[in-house]
Amino acid sequence: MTASEPTILATSGGHRAGGRTMVSFGGLVHHAVELSGVHGRRPRVMYVGTAIGDAEHFTARMHEAGRVAGFDLTPLQLFPMPNLDDVEGTVLEQDVIWVMGGSVANLLAVWRVHGLDDVFRRAWEAGVVLSGVSAGSICWFRGGTTDSFGPELRPLTNALGLLPYGNGVHYDTDAGRRPLVHRLVADGTLPETHCSDDGVGLVYRGTKLVEAVTEVPGKGAYVVARQGDSAVEERIEPRPLFR
Repeated sequence: MTASEPTILATSGGHRAGGRTMVSFGGLVHHAVELSGVHGRRPRVMYVGTAIGDAEHFTARMHEAGRVAGFDLTPLQLFPMPNLDDVEGTVLEQDVIWVMGGSVANLLAVWRVHGLDDVFRRAWEAGVVLSGVSAGSICWFRGGTTDSFGPELRPLTNALGLLPYGNGVHYDTDAGRRPLVHRLVADGTLPETHCSDDGVGLVYRGTKLVEAVTEVPGKGAYVVARQGDSAVEERIEPRPLFR
């Protein structure tokens, strides 16, 4: 079972501390599974930790979170070499791809070396739900704001471009994100940009934003568009996913 059309859930959340585990999956990860339409068996979820260098301790934590959630979780690791004999075949067998945050610039470089940019496009077209948090959100868009290059936020404009927008993550918790997004949209560095507060996800069917959802009360999503030489922001109220 795959989604009925190309689907992306781009988020600024999805993880939290578990009751008996270091990490558990929040409402956003569960919603990615729901979007896939899987039923009658354990969901197949691929965890991609490229943006944090495939840190083994976090892969172990995600395995445990997957066990508790009832998922069959497969990690895709690229350091020091791919851990799968058939990367594309395994990706296409998944219901959901969940991409961890970290360095989106490094993630994109490593993915391109291994041809993952093309693999994930084919998976998206086949109905595998693409999702993730922070760097795992920005990667699906044309670009966004990132601290991949140092503590000062900078624009990134060479992401995969499956979605023809910019993406602003951690919009309410990192004070530099909102003003930089506005400046980059106003001067044309980024196209119309879709932004999420922490705990919020943006749902796309094809390339259309169809809904914002949240696992945290009181949060928002935003569309920032160019108007003349300035940027204007529209707030979107997310639908709650409280679990």
